[in-house]
Amino acid sequence: MKKLAALTLTTALVGSLTFSTAFAFSDVEDSQAEAVSALQSRGVVSGIDNEHFAPKGKISFAQSVQMIVKGLDLNLDLLRFIKAPVASDIYTNIPDNAWYAEAFVIAHYNGLEIPKDVNPNETMTREQFGYLLIKALEKKGNFPLVKMYIEIKDGDQITPGYQGALQRMLLYKIASLDKDGKLNPKGELTRGEAAAWVYNAGKVMAAHPQKPAPVVEDVAVAVEKVNDDVNKVTLSRGSKPSAGYGITITDIRFDQDGQAVIHYTLQDPQPDSMNASVVTEPKAVTYISSKYKAVAEQAAGNE
Repeated sequence: MKKLAALTLTTALVGSLTFSTAFAFSDVEDSQAEAVSALQSRGVVSGIDNEHFAPKGKISFAQSVQMIVKGLDLNLDLLRFIKAPVASDIYTNIPDNAWYAEAFVIAHYNGLEIPKDVNPNETMTREQFGYLLIKALEKKGNFPLVKMYIEIKDGDQITPGYQGALQRMLLYKIASLDKDGKLNPKGELTRGEAAAWVYNAGKVMAAHPQKPAPVVEDVAVAVEKVNDDVNKVTLSRGSKPSAGYGITITDIRFDQDGQAVIHYTLQDPQPDSMNASVVTEPKAVTYISSKYKAVAEQAAGNE
């Protein structure tokens, strides 16, 4: 009898310790405790100290990108680079040695649209976080398109380019409107809300089949001055083991922001094709006005 009582007490103590460890932060509300605990156990989020998460605190771009990238397990595993990418190659205000630098690089190569001059310390709004979260989520899986429209009372305040993603966020039940039917898109997102949204997105991702991610290859862009008005732009795939590899420029889009987006396609050796086994460096050359900055982008359908 004494052994049974001791066992019962021990079990109760272990259960109590397990519960207190799972919900370690004393300032997290019950509605967010499961999300915060799950993300903390995966190393996605951490507290400001051992007891406090500061769920009502605002979340910065740096914290947001880190949380989305880690929470949805975005990575560079299927990308092939000529040289390892660093943040300063992409962003003007992200130091290469910053704790969040890798997350920004991963976000960029997974197609998340983050301004090149982003301020990592700037507070992220609810619509900005929601948009990036849905774009990240939809990189990971095939999700059914629900032909349904949710009325958002303050929908006129949403940035037009974010409308579709935020509708899908509501349809996926990742986030919900407040009691007045509003999303407050321009409001600042809190740490607790961000954790809950990422956790819910993870559950949506787990409930649907993952789509195979395409292998993406890095293409180097070299710019050479021809004269004051024209630059020669060379796209290179780096060293390849045979003559069966190629690269072709398909078109160039000149954007208002001063970028010349050079679209290209890649050609790989066909199965059983006969190609000279000699190391080659497939290249493609074009000429653009020196007023534009050359940017390479793989053409749609060639991924």
